Amino acid sequence: MMSYKLLGLVSLFLTLSVQGQNIMPNRSAAVISSYIKEFNAADVELYAQDISNAETFDFLNENIPFFECPDKELEKSYYFRWWTYRKHIKHTPEGFVITEFLPDVPWAGKHNTISCAAVHHFYEGRWLKDKHILSDYAKFWLLGGGDPRLYSCGIADAIYNYYLVHRDTALLKDLYPSLQENFVNWETEKRDSSYLFWQTDDRDGMEMSVSGSLSEGGKGYRPTINSYMYGEAMALSRIATILNQAVEAEYYYKKADELKRLINEKLWDKESCFYKVIPKKEGEKCGFSPSRELLGYIPWLYDIPNKEYETAWKLLFDTKAFAAAYGPTTVEQSSPGFKISYEGHECQWNGPSWPYLTSMVLTALANYMNQNDRGIISPNDYLNLLNIYSNSQRIVTEQGDTVCWIDENLNPYTGDWISRTRLKQWNNGTWDEGKGGVERGKDYNHSSFCNLIISGLMGIRPQYDGSILVNPLVPDGDWDYFCLDNVFCCNKSITVLFDKNGTKYGKGAGFMIYVNGKCTFKHPSIQKVIIENKSSGR
Repeated sequence: MMSYKLLGLVSLFLTLSVQGQNIMPNRSAAVISSYIKEFNAADVELYAQDISNAETFDFLNENIPFFECPDKELEKSYYFRWWTYRKHIKHTPEGFVITEFLPDVPWAGKHNTISCAAVHHFYEGRWLKDKHILSDYAKFWLLGGGDPRLYSCGIADAIYNYYLVHRDTALLKDLYPSLQENFVNWETEKRDSSYLFWQTDDRDGMEMSVSGSLSEGGKGYRPTINSYMYGEAMALSRIATILNQAVEAEYYYKKADELKRLINEKLWDKESCFYKVIPKKEGEKCGFSPSRELLGYIPWLYDIPNKEYETAWKLLFDTKAFAAAYGPTTVEQSSPGFKISYEGHECQWNGPSWPYLTSMVLTALANYMNQNDRGIISPNDYLNLLNIYSNSQRIVTEQGDTVCWIDENLNPYTGDWISRTRLKQWNNGTWDEGKGGVERGKDYNHSSFCNLIISGLMGIRPQYDGSILVNPLVPDGDWDYFCLDNVFCCNKSITVLFDKNGTKYGKGAGFMIYVNGKCTFKHPSIQKVIIENKSSGR
């Protein structure tokens, strides 16, 4: 195993040479160092890859934005998830990849990669300053032997969103033909005469779902795969435009527009006011699954829904629907199919809370809130759900200490990590090697969190034209201070800072934005701001 520091040194130097100024480097280094020491001290490093615990400070201090806020548990979760993410950076003969599980699992592909959570890896990892890691990872999926269709995976959208941060046009040019081929193969394999895409719940990463149990082999016309494919078509249209392929850009835009129409017409259940799965059975015409499932929020990831559909968001905060103490349930709690089970398959999507889907829903909610300044959901709602998600990422040790932990699926009422509890008991109290072995789910890289802080709560949202929207979702009056410093985005270093009284950071009172170390905006209260792109290129 070769150190990341040797493999990535040149790329990192080139990245750092164009970034702006970190306005509080000493504070940042001290905070990051303190959290890493805490996480390392509580960790049993079972499966070290390229960046060991001992090397973590150097890597994170060089690569991640500094985040500080009054809610220290939320702040801790932010650094914890960066700490776990770097564990999954793995160097291979094809370059860097990002893993989902740390131990090898038999259902993974080349280099223990799994496409199911790859989109999370890109949305999260795009905020690392070193673009070399995800550039390699993108090439792996399309040119290096990865299988982007083993599970549902919106790879074009993921790479396009990486591009929005790093503006790596050369990568888009290299991968565009393969992205086109991937889209054609999805259409060939998973689109039928209904013109909707179908997928099995298992290949959607959502095995044993309520809707899947109603069809043959879990097949269904699902809001998930259809939304992902809409995102793929839109991403291909935008990439084609960037590459000056106007005819192809229009071609993919029309495909996206038609799929958006079909999703809203065919997958929106007017009676339930929710997007639902239509089970698929050969020779039969099926109606909607009777259950509302959390996956019904996925269309908002891509701004697909009509404005009048927004009433669906109320269910997310209803304790008779999805709201629970340790995260939203994967199916409505009033559904006959709802179940929290410690029998059968260890990964069921018929009730437990899954960080994978919770993080997608929070991303979708932030998108909705950015599109609807006066929508039915408030910043308080967003922050409350983000805190529930953050606080669920904990475990009580045998010594009685509460430490940060991310695993597979949660009991939404008790916070118990269900699959971990099950797997420890699987083989007369011993871990089953056929299911991944000892602590399979520890540090599970199957969801996002840091992106929810950076692009959601702090509101750093790079745009197609190279401008950057800054639109924090921090509730007015809740926090006396916050800071997100040294965000590398569009070849700029961005700092977003709020100091109610001017005493926390010594830079005056109010809301401030710094670009490359210089204050470019200041106001007494938190505002939505556009950082314009002053260059002529995209």
